[in-house]
Amino acid sequence: MLKIVQIYKKLGETPLQALERFRADMIVNEPSGASLWRQVPMTYAGRLDPMAEGQLIILIGDECKNKEKYLGLDKEYEVEIVFGIDTDTYDALGLATLQESAKNIDKIEFDKLDLQKYAGKFIQEYPAYSSKTFNGKQLHTLARAGKLPDGITEEMPTKEVEIYDIKKLDVYEASAKDLLVRITSMIDLVGSDFRQDQIKRRWNEVLCGHGQASTQIPSHFTVLKCLIKCSSGTYMRSLANKIGHDLGVGGFAIAIKRTRIG
Repeated sequence: MLKIVQIYKKLGETPLQALERFRADMIVNEPSGASLWRQVPMTYAGRLDPMAEGQLIILIGDECKNKEKYLGLDKEYEVEIVFGIDTDTYDALGLATLQESAKNIDKIEFDKLDLQKYAGKFIQEYPAYSSKTFNGKQLHTLARAGKLPDGITEEMPTKEVEIYDIKKLDVYEASAKDLLVRITSMIDLVGSDFRQDQIKRRWNEVLCGHGQASTQIPSHFTVLKCLIKCSSGTYMRSLANKIGHDLGVGGFAIAIKRTRIG
């Protein structure tokens, strides 16, 4: 029997859902060993958020005991960042806010953007909507209940991470309508409870002008696609948020694809 396998986690899935899909496929594809596949222990090494897709390591049987050695493997991602909008999760599965400074996006010279300044080691704060624990509870649980402290305190969890290389792959423009269609279709793929109805209503307000003056909405948004090689545990959506705020216009990760592990 296999001990380790890389599968492709689909957009909208949780890692556990991807694992169980793999198990179900093996039961169907290997009927002679179906009972064994139903019972064999499995775990995944390295999380991927529902709005992220790509390579995921599955450990099988006794190899589950060696999980720690797989958690520290380096990663590679393709990330797309939309500028001019912030979300509370730093990705599309969050409550969006159109930034007043979005009108300044056209003034940014993206062809001269120096992404290499983000390379190197640094201390990264965990996103409020993550599974990291704080005072004995997961951050996303506290965030939804409004019980996280305002701003980052010394008690909030952080981690030293490293970006080995980051480079621009493309810069393109997307209309508000196209973004809404894309984001809505992504959110509809998520089966677990992540406030989807509330989040979609907010995206309609931000991108269609429902509940606000439609003249505030830019005719288009700039999207940066980049390739990032980094250490384990580096949050791509946090990096997207940081780049957006460093540019003074805000930003969130609309697409995160893990293309390589190790």
